[in-house]
Amino acid sequence: MSRQKRDYYEVLEVERTATEEVIKRSYRKLAVKYHPDKNPGDHAAEDRFKELGEAYDVLMEPQKRAAYDRYGHAAFQQGGMGASGGFHDPFDLFREVFGAGGGSGGIFDHFFSGGGGGAEGSGRQRGSDLRYDMQITLEEAAFGAEKEIEIRKLDACATCAGSGAQKGSKALTCPTCRGRGQVVASRGFFQVAQTCPKCSGSGQIIEKPCSSCQGEGREEKTSRVKIKVPAGIDSDSRLRSTGGGETGLRGGPAGDLYVVMHIKEHHVFVREGMDLHCEVPLPFTTAALGGEIRVPTLDGSVDLKIPAGTQGGAVFRIRGQGMPGLHSSARGDILTRVQVEVPTRLDGDQRAALEKFAELCGADNSPIHKSFYDRLKDLFS
Repeated sequence: MSRQKRDYYEVLEVERTATEEVIKRSYRKLAVKYHPDKNPGDHAAEDRFKELGEAYDVLMEPQKRAAYDRYGHAAFQQGGMGASGGFHDPFDLFREVFGAGGGSGGIFDHFFSGGGGGAEGSGRQRGSDLRYDMQITLEEAAFGAEKEIEIRKLDACATCAGSGAQKGSKALTCPTCRGRGQVVASRGFFQVAQTCPKCSGSGQIIEKPCSSCQGEGREEKTSRVKIKVPAGIDSDSRLRSTGGGETGLRGGPAGDLYVVMHIKEHHVFVREGMDLHCEVPLPFTTAALGGEIRVPTLDGSVDLKIPAGTQGGAVFRIRGQGMPGLHSSARGDILTRVQVEVPTRLDGDQRAALEKFAELCGADNSPIHKSFYDRLKDLFS
């Protein structure tokens, strides 16, 4: 089964009663430890860093924290993009905590970004990643599907084609930071690098900003994104659409779109890994005499042989008819539990026949009944 989303307080290693200062202090320590620049090629560290950013984003905003304390992760699944339009980019949060507002944070920001404040020399900045929660059926999870989703996000401004400048205008080197995106402030014996207040870390200013986007190079639009769902996917799995996130500042590269899958409850099957579980009714005559019944599968239905004397609750395994493995040709099984069905209405002939049958049956024909009462004798003897 897929790993469940962890509790945000557990992620940040704080108590539920922790103050904002305690949360920030813990985030600072953990974010530095798991930052991708300190753990190159370590995907687990990168996931941990993003998890920290998501948890910090929620617990440091009173309204989000209150909603989370009351409803948990479900508070941010409505609408697919989380509260207030989705989670912030974890790298933006890191720069905000360590870069803005002084302190020693600017040192870390300078270390990880190479002094550029997260922007390229041209002032372009990478766009934020986005999250979308998608519901699919069990059949779509089993056989794969192609879905199209509609999201509101920041895309390149149509007026300036993403440059942020009016036609004929150009970007100029920021006179305050001289294109570095940061300024150095002296604090006693220390020199601390901070995000440039003039250009917001881009290193450039627009001579004549675009009137449509006010120099940002992007505007909110409705976009359609096609998502290919692979066969065998499970709930809480994430699909990554590279470049499907928000367009970067002033023509910068787009962030990524992460689609989190949620499989709807099925009316017949319950999934457990690659296996499927179901319950089917079994006529009591077939249970006693043996025979065949039809059992549903995701591909249709198959015949299942029932041996004579089958008891209620017996489980039969149908091999190779369950869920496929992700990126694999193997398939799980269907585990069918039978429920012996007893008739509720009998006519005179039927009742007479059953009474005759009961009279002819001895103890040897009811092994479970005999075993139970033998244990009762031992209990009261």
